[in-house]
Amino acid sequence: MTHPALLADALTLPLDHEPFDAAQVVAGAPTSGWTAVGTLDGVEIGVWEMTPGEVSDTEADEVFCVLAGAATVEFIDPPAPPLTLQPGTLVRLQDGWRTRWHVTQTLRKVAVVPREDR
Repeated sequence: MTHPALLADALTLPLDHEPFDAAQVVAGAPTSGWTAVGTLDGVEIGVWEMTPGEVSDTEADEVFCVLAGAATVEFIDPPAPPLTLQPGTLVRLQDGWRTRWHVTQTLRKVAVVPREDR
């Protein structure tokens, strides 16, 4: 029997991966996967993962915590210093920010996003 409070084991939750749109890929052949595990007051909570490679992105509103992996996020617009991601890093992204993700070790995070952004 599963505990009624358990959403998922975020480190081992299986994720179905898909390739990125070719227009986003800067280097490599990265894939990503997302699985929602719950909702709370208009936000969706889920687990996201990206395999090694580099992609450009336009962000949605999001708060996430890295569980595993390693990456660097470059902030193109608005310009800001790069951010190194590693387990334990807690990040707030804002809608419309343009970024470039360089993942060196498969990155897995727990994310909280407004439902309409998914």
